[in-house]
Amino acid sequence: MADNKIAKESVRRETIAGERLYTLLVYSENVAGVLNQIAAVFTRRQVNIESLNVSASSIEGIHKYTITAWSDAATIEKITKQVEKKIDVIKADYYEDSDLFIHEVGLYKIATPILLENAEVSRTIRKRNARMMEVNPTYSTVLLAGMTDEVTALYHDLKNFDCLLQYSRSGRVAVTRGFSEPVSDFLKSEEESSVL
Repeated sequence: MADNKIAKESVRRETIAGERLYTLLVYSENVAGVLNQIAAVFTRRQVNIESLNVSASSIEGIHKYTITAWSDAATIEKITKQVEKKIDVIKADYYEDSDLFIHEVGLYKIATPILLENAEVSRTIRKRNARMMEVNPTYSTVLLAGMTDEVTALYHDLKNFDCLLQYSRSGRVAVTRGFSEPVSDFLKSEEESSVL
């Protein structure tokens, strides 16, 4: 039931507002203030950042920002171009989900007494392929790694059982379906043009 609710909400948002969830991959050197510059672009366009993850990339000295936002195609394209104009940004591209391999992590703290009283709670956790991380008399922690809709579906299930004490979801991590980091080709072409 939760799966249908999430899917309907997503479709409704795409239909009514003409928006879809885009993922931006932004590459920069590891310098202070880049995140503020990127966030300011979204703020000026009045687009809310849905999730954000910053990490090292596969290229030494270059960091990767994985940002998701609901937007229409024209606006996300403008945002991407404005982000790429920032001095410290090397490369920025936007993608739809089909262009990426995506993962998120959800961490759930649930009431152990309800878990023990209601066998359906543990069945749901197993059905969703989540893992029990810790169990004590007061609370239990559950971990689920997967797609956004899988992570949020378990959240809705546990909330319906009235056992959810805390919930946290990571930002999206994503890699393109291409062979190497998208910024690699860009850096290579820049290097070749500077040699000429």
